[in-house]
Amino acid sequence: MLSTKRGARRIGVLVLLGAVGLSATGTGAAVPAPPPNPSDAEIQSGKAEAQRTAGQAGELANRLAEAESRLVGLQSQVEVKMEDANKARVDLQRAESAYGQARTAADAAAAEARAAADRIEAQRTRLDHFAASSYRQGSKLGSITAYVGARNPQEMLERASLLDAISDSQLDVLDDLERARIEKVNKDSLTRAALNEAEAKRRAADEARAAAEAAQQAAIQARAEQTQQAEGLRSERDSVQAELDAARAHVSGLQAQRADYQQWQEDKAREEQAAAASSVSGHQAGSSAPASSSSGDVEAVISRALSQLGMPYAWGGGNSRGPTRGIRDGGVADSYGDYAKTGFDCSGLMIYAFAAAGVSLDHYSGYQAQAGKRVPLSQMRRGDMLFWDDGGAIHHVALYLGNGKMVEAPYSGSRVRVAPVRYSGITSYAVRVL
Repeated sequence: MLSTKRGARRIGVLVLLGAVGLSATGTGAAVPAPPPNPSDAEIQSGKAEAQRTAGQAGELANRLAEAESRLVGLQSQVEVKMEDANKARVDLQRAESAYGQARTAADAAAAEARAAADRIEAQRTRLDHFAASSYRQGSKLGSITAYVGARNPQEMLERASLLDAISDSQLDVLDDLERARIEKVNKDSLTRAALNEAEAKRRAADEARAAAEAAQQAAIQARAEQTQQAEGLRSERDSVQAELDAARAHVSGLQAQRADYQQWQEDKAREEQAAAASSVSGHQAGSSAPASSSSGDVEAVISRALSQLGMPYAWGGGNSRGPTRGIRDGGVADSYGDYAKTGFDCSGLMIYAFAAAGVSLDHYSGYQAQAGKRVPLSQMRRGDMLFWDDGGAIHHVALYLGNGKMVEAPYSGSRVRVAPVRYSGITSYAVRVL
């Protein structure tokens, strides 16, 4: 923009000089009014203000990078707590099922014990009644007198059956029944002990579920608070960045005015020389500034990545032709609905960007880290890929823009953006493909 203004001013002056050369014969032409010439103090003051604001913006950018780094860590904690809560719910379901089975078994054992006790008591009552009757009649069990007094043949048969059973030494039936009752009572006691144990496990599982769900909510709340803090820092950073841009623009404007003034001085000197040389009928326009050379493949890659600023993050999204629908991950990405969004994840953005240079990359940041030459971070340059790992496992990639900036698709719930390079968790190397 500034070079264009200067060129236009230079052409205007040269046209004016040409007109003067054609119409004047040895007399001086009127000199255009000089442009504003800011003082050195004004320029230095503007630079100092820009430097102060840049320091403030840098501090906020670092704080924001730290906040977002903590945000990533908190997201991992949320995922772990969610899985803990899922486990606790499953354990509670199992404990409740075991408790139900133990309760059914206990009820059945108690019913069997009561039935056995009832049978024993009925048998004992009959035996006591028969023995008492025999005693009152003065007879002994097994004697004929035991049949005297029967009111009908059925009762006589019953007495005969009882006497036969007793005479055959089957009085131990009572003992067998008693032992069976005791065994049932013991089983009932064991079953109830198992029921109590199952109940204790069920209560413990319910407490664990409540604790796990509380921990999950605490982790989600912590992440929400961190997100709010990051948003606040981001807003503050953007505000200061706007001030910085304005301060830099002010300095650039002052410097442009100074350059225009210096150019005016040069043009004025040429005008005076042209006026003095009356034999010169005109002036050839000076050559304009050479056009900038092609930005090359690196700039094409960067331009393509920057063209997607603001595009939603979608896990699994993006290919060489542009943004695509995300895919399910069964976890965090699903909770943000990435599978229903069209956008990029970190490696998908790299695929799209480098396709501008004819480079084909795999949709996996780990393989992208092997796609070019590794150079130390101290030697990274514009167009290199930067990577982050955790325990040696690559999990994120971004494109370096120079001046401490990068373009990336950060995480679910975010959008493609330009951000300061985060050095927390970054690998010790950059990867240079071009």
